[in-house]
Amino acid sequence: MEKSVTSDKFAEALNYATELHRRQIRKGSSIPYITHLMGVAWLVAEHGGDEKQIISALLHDGPEDQGGQPILDEIQRRFGERVASMVAGCTDTLEDPKPPWRPRKEAYISRLATESVETRLVSAADKLCNAQSIRRDMGRMGDLVFAKFQGGKSGALWYFQSVTEEFERGGPHDVATELRRVFTDIERGLF
Repeated sequence: MEKSVTSDKFAEALNYATELHRRQIRKGSSIPYITHLMGVAWLVAEHGGDEKQIISALLHDGPEDQGGQPILDEIQRRFGERVASMVAGCTDTLEDPKPPWRPRKEAYISRLATESVETRLVSAADKLCNAQSIRRDMGRMGDLVFAKFQGGKSGALWYFQSVTEEFERGGPHDVATELRRVFTDIERGLF
């Protein structure tokens, strides 16, 4: 009999993430949002994350996009403090409505410097997955891709530059290296 490489908690997290985001699509597309969460989970696994980090990757946008503190509390109840802590570390706000974009992102970048190594891996994988999507979309839409972002092109470039520098400073360095390559492609309009 083959040994399972994931536990029942992984399956539960995948089901819960699907339930939370079932009516959500990626900005400016018809792509189901769960595909982003699965992509982040894959990047975390590819870069050595353990099952709790992979679960956190699946759930990282739940509180921010689907209900704030009550969702974070439910994640803690179902998956434990370690997962909830990583999810909270990837969340830039639990408020609804969300505070203004630029100050919220500035605060997140400042806080990122104090996050655990394991949380930083999940966050870096999220940013890398987003940057890869932007680069792909640039191939179809050019700079119009930036219209779907609150900060527009200049804000998106500022944000990706800032988080890339933070990951280059404090790790995870392998993900930061990939993020730098993708960000450079975006800056140069290469796709």
